[in-house]
Amino acid sequence: MKHWVAGLLVLSCSPLLAQQQVPIIAFDSVPNVLKLPKDLHLGEVTGVAVNSKGHIFVLSRGNTTGPAYAAAAAQLLEFAPDGKFVREIGKNLYAWSFGHAVRVDRDDNIWAVDKGSDMVIKFNPQGHVVMVFGRKQEASDEDTAPVKHPKPPLPAEDGRFRQVTDVTWDPAGNIYISDGYINSRVAKADKNGNWLKSWGDRGEKPGEFNTPHNIAADAQGNIYVADRFNRRIQVFDGEGNFLRAITIDVPFDHNVRPAIGNKLDPDATKGTFAPGAPWTLCITPGPNQVLFASDAYPGRLYKLSLDGKVLGVVGEAGKQLKQFGWIHAIACPSENVVFVAELLNWRVQKLILHR
Repeated sequence: MKHWVAGLLVLSCSPLLAQQQVPIIAFDSVPNVLKLPKDLHLGEVTGVAVNSKGHIFVLSRGNTTGPAYAAAAAQLLEFAPDGKFVREIGKNLYAWSFGHAVRVDRDDNIWAVDKGSDMVIKFNPQGHVVMVFGRKQEASDEDTAPVKHPKPPLPAEDGRFRQVTDVTWDPAGNIYISDGYINSRVAKADKNGNWLKSWGDRGEKPGEFNTPHNIAADAQGNIYVADRFNRRIQVFDGEGNFLRAITIDVPFDHNVRPAIGNKLDPDATKGTFAPGAPWTLCITPGPNQVLFASDAYPGRLYKLSLDGKVLGVVGEAGKQLKQFGWIHAIACPSENVVFVAELLNWRVQKLILHR
């Protein structure tokens, strides 16, 4: 009861309109969920995924001692359902530069997305590269360097990416790639890798993006895009037709500090660190699908219906178990078991949500 009262008090003093009163979901975090071998350490954990056998795949910016663009800040690791280390996938991969996401498709293929090399790599379940998207800059070019952020951005180019962020698939196997920090679009290819189309450009109108940071698909083939800087989730059909926008407007204590840095504007309606700005997306398997998302400030996990109703709030910012430091990826094999990958805390947490 006290959680509901606190929510009402915050709601009464908050200037944001149309805020939702939602329950706080009780949960547990499994201690030491990953059993790392001696001398193997995670860096910033940018991706987590789970396959049909319960194996956990972790993309970490470990395995580097130099600046992000001078060393391979990406390492893809596999763990058994009990957390025991199984193997490293793609060791010394040409695409490794600055890892951003890992996903597993319905056939247990493993997909890695690298923001630094502008590439998306498909591994089969055995860990062999079977498909690549994009192209890495050539080391021999005189002007090879981290890509710049011109304003307005240069026009996007078919088949190439600029700081790509994530990947998902519809029920027919079509591939959707969110691209990204510089390009502001969604790219679509068929299941054989043939380029079909892209949609979107930099902006804030429906169908435009400013940092499409994460992407997911539901069982009907609708595509959900975490339009982070614009503080919204946009939903499209598989051809890129805009269907609706979802915003996360949940009361919180304005005295709460962010996970790192100075206090932020609790009333911001745009920006990477605006309350409710979605960093991540994950949709559970059917038949009754729900959507999970997260923000960096106030630093919580949100459970939503696919039509955008916030069903509950999980956790808070911090460094301890059951607290979060910039959730960068979510794996949701069920409605009550959720894995979160954290940048600031260099870890994966397995959360067990109480029914």
